[in-house]
Amino acid sequence: METFNQIVKNIDDFVWGIPLILLIMGCGIMFTVRIGFIQIRKLGTALKFMFTDEENAHGEVSSFAALCTALSATIGTGNIVGVATAMSIGGAGALFWMEIAAFFGMATKYAEGLLAIRYRTTDSQGGILGGPFYYIENGLGKKWKWLGKLFALFGLLAGVMGIGTITQINGITSAANGFFDPNAQHNLL
Repeated sequence: METFNQIVKNIDDFVWGIPLILLIMGCGIMFTVRIGFIQIRKLGTALKFMFTDEENAHGEVSSFAALCTALSATIGTGNIVGVATAMSIGGAGALFWMEIAAFFGMATKYAEGLLAIRYRTTDSQGGILGGPFYYIENGLGKKWKWLGKLFALFGLLAGVMGIGTITQINGITSAANGFFDPNAQHNLL
């Protein structure tokens, strides 16, 4: 069992190390430049449509409901625990780098949403279907369908290996335990 844990740790250290950070930040910078700094240019429009719908707009949800849905899939307990962890490990300077990453991450999130809307499909009952599986298959072509399946497999493995809600629950319970019983005096074991 110890060798399996070491293998998982080695993979984890490689995947979540410098190469992934460079890849994510590089994509964010590339999208920011290619989309023409949309985070700054369209900020006023985004704030306006956050509370009012576009004229002659049609769709199943309002602009505000779409924003809430997008944010609910993006912001979670992991973000709260992540900020606290970054502050405890890296100090106040970590917040600066988190803001820089968030700025470029906005362009990445915009590109992801744009692809999801551009390559979405309608099912037989008239419901809208979209997301990474659809824009991989419909955007890249049928011969790339295997990549969508691989994306689903990696998503499943990521959830099973602790990136999903298990990590968030552990972070919340550890924080609550540290707050209410910081010296672990009232534990059974």
